[in-house]
Amino acid sequence: MTFTQMLAAASQKNDSLLCVGLDPDPAKFPAHFQGRTEAIYDFCAAIVDATADLVSAFKPQIAYFAAQRAEAQLERLIAHIHERYPGIPVILDAKRGDIGSTAEQYAREAFARYQADAVTVNPYMGRDSVEPYLDWADKGVILLCRTSNAGGSDLQFLDVGGEKLYERVARLAARDWNRNGQIGLVVGATYPAEIARVREIVGDMPLLVPGIGAQGGDVEATVTAGRTAMTGGLLINSSRAILYAGKDENFAAAARRVAAETRSAINRYR
Repeated sequence: MTFTQMLAAASQKNDSLLCVGLDPDPAKFPAHFQGRTEAIYDFCAAIVDATADLVSAFKPQIAYFAAQRAEAQLERLIAHIHERYPGIPVILDAKRGDIGSTAEQYAREAFARYQADAVTVNPYMGRDSVEPYLDWADKGVILLCRTSNAGGSDLQFLDVGGEKLYERVARLAARDWNRNGQIGLVVGATYPAEIARVREIVGDMPLLVPGIGAQGGDVEATVTAGRTAMTGGLLINSSRAILYAGKDENFAAAARRVAAETRSAINRYR
């Protein structure tokens, strides 16, 4: 099953457009995790187990694992998701961007080592920085387009032949690069007008939308701007608001509660 097929099936099964981001910061873990050798895995696996029936995808952020020398725990976590919750896609949030043989190795890292179903990629070096990922035809390749950070406007709003740079990226992705139907785009919830513009350009292509929850993106505006005619096509990501909803031994139950509330808020506007 391809990434896009997995995503559509998981969204339908769980009635969800919610993606839970797994950004583990041990300094924010409940006290009873302190001193555990496998604390990052244990924490994230508990979040996964508490929310798996509420989501359409999980998105571990590789830097949070690598900075703690926890890459082996990331491998174990992705294997846990695939084994316990087959059909829920895993997006490795890596934002890789390079060319040639280096890009080929990054693709191998995401898809062969970590067994991710999709990976985020920075396309601003052009097509040859994306091509090695596209060779994995059953995997998802989610390109940065209009990012949620304020500084994204420094470059993404530059005029390139009568359109903004982020619009050019969206157009290239949809028209020229998406040969296997595997590409998605990252468009921040903090910019609903740009979500609508990207949707206009790319049709039903999946959009990964970070920025709700801790970053302050508006759920109604996001869903209204980005939904497709079939009321899907969105992966609305929330990380910190769900992960750190609880501060004690009931943290997983608190995460489930916030995830359920977020899914319900999203579905209210579908």
